[in-house]
Amino acid sequence: MLKWNSDVWGKLTGPYGTAENVPVLLQQLMEQYSQEIFDELFQEHLFHQNTIYTATYAAMPFLAQIACSTSDAEVRKELFINCGIIEASRDGRDEAPFPEAWAELAQDVGSSVCTELYREYIEAIGKLKALTKEVFAYAAHHSIDETEKRYILVADAAYRGSSILANMLMTFIHGDEYVAVCPACEEDIFIWPNEENAEILQAYEHDPVSHTGQESHGIVPATSFADEEIRTLAERAEAIEEQTLAGHLHYLAGETLCPSCRERISVWPSLLSTFTI
Repeated sequence: MLKWNSDVWGKLTGPYGTAENVPVLLQQLMEQYSQEIFDELFQEHLFHQNTIYTATYAAMPFLAQIACSTSDAEVRKELFINCGIIEASRDGRDEAPFPEAWAELAQDVGSSVCTELYREYIEAIGKLKALTKEVFAYAAHHSIDETEKRYILVADAAYRGSSILANMLMTFIHGDEYVAVCPACEEDIFIWPNEENAEILQAYEHDPVSHTGQESHGIVPATSFADEEIRTLAERAEAIEEQTLAGHLHYLAGETLCPSCRERISVWPSLLSTFTI
């Protein structure tokens, strides 16, 4: 990990400038965790509009160390979630020894420094992934709302390398609407819960909030999950007792007629199609 007084920090960037203040905040967190300090670090220096920065990569090993060493399960969960959001936002095309976008940084600080920063980031993600069982056990036995449980599933998917799934879950984090794209006509398909029974999902041609009174189209739910990724997600949703998503997944894995062109489509691939690695 970078030393606190390394001049490399001043050459790394965040959303609003250099990362020269990042080591101070990290030191404070490592001495005594504060949600206020973490929020400042995360929102002002590491993450903005689903984008991460060179400062983010350098900070990750320190955050992983805090998550792995803390005795506070709530802190561990918070770091697990937020570091998972970071990983979900990383360009999946990045490859060793370091991302192509770092070419200018490599000229400034040296290729060996960039290689080490990237290696330590990947190593930190592995350490955070190893906390999954503990975080899931905590989530299953404590009063955590379903939105936060979905963020745990976002992080889990990201750590497992399923970035498309992680980004889909993060986009539709509240689970009260989804937007798929018909592979035949390429029109949006709006998927919402039934007004009388929220456990049932239905398809609409237009956003039902702004287009009231339109015809709904039934989705034939899947009785089993053929796709390994959705099967894994279902198992994990059950494990942390995220019952709404667990029930909706049968519909998201089902089939419907496109409200625009009436072609029969599989919902799951149509839902994931707009998310790219």
